[in-house]
Amino acid sequence: MEDFHAHTNYSDGGFLKGMVDAADAAGLEGIGLTDHCAVSSRERPTTMRSVYGFNLDLTYERRRRAIEAQREREDVSLSIYDGVEMDYDPRDEREIEDFLETADFDYSIGSVHAVDGLNVQARSNFTGLSDAELEAVVDGYFENLVSLVGSELFDVAAHLDLIERTPQLRGRATTDQYERVARALADSRTVPEVNAGRATVDMAIVHPSETFLEVLREYDVSVTVGSDSHRPGEIGERADFLADYLDERGLETVRPPGLT
Repeated sequence: MEDFHAHTNYSDGGFLKGMVDAADAAGLEGIGLTDHCAVSSRERPTTMRSVYGFNLDLTYERRRRAIEAQREREDVSLSIYDGVEMDYDPRDEREIEDFLETADFDYSIGSVHAVDGLNVQARSNFTGLSDAELEAVVDGYFENLVSLVGSELFDVAAHLDLIERTPQLRGRATTDQYERVARALADSRTVPEVNAGRATVDMAIVHPSETFLEVLREYDVSVTVGSDSHRPGEIGERADFLADYLDERGLETVRPPGLT
């Protein structure tokens, strides 16, 4: 069992050593450290980046030295991967491509977190919107997701139906939208992840949803796995959950293409 999606203090997660120790204690064979990164030069993303500190493009070399120090520890036996989770917007493809070529991570994760500048996890962004307006946001989300896959910039597409975390957007996705993403993935090197970032909390949400997962299986799309842990205490619980989840559904996962 390897976990290919975890965060450290180089974005919004726990201290790097603590995350590695927790992964080792959980019996994982490998942990992928994939801190958030945004490289857009547009005004709104730049402002949000300043607020949240998603600036791995400025600190990845320092984090890489910290990862190397952890790899050299004699008391840690698991593999430690140097990855990244990039914010994706079609308008930023050139900047993303240039950065990924320069940084040369072990593998990269791409994520759609926003539509037209609105974070899809922020409930306040969607208060008072009509059904038509909310459905337009959902459609925009899947448009961006298909574009992310088609860009071939990333090894992994993260939490495919992130909109399910937001009450106003939950349940609005259609089978046609799922199939558009599945067709794009079937034609791409990019693989989606089974993401447990909200699986063990009150939301009990796994990405992708059961319906979406069945569509991916119909299109013979392989999946990888990520706990999306931000704290050491989350890793073991989510790893156990994922092992059971995969076993119950007879799912065999693959490693991110960058690692194979």
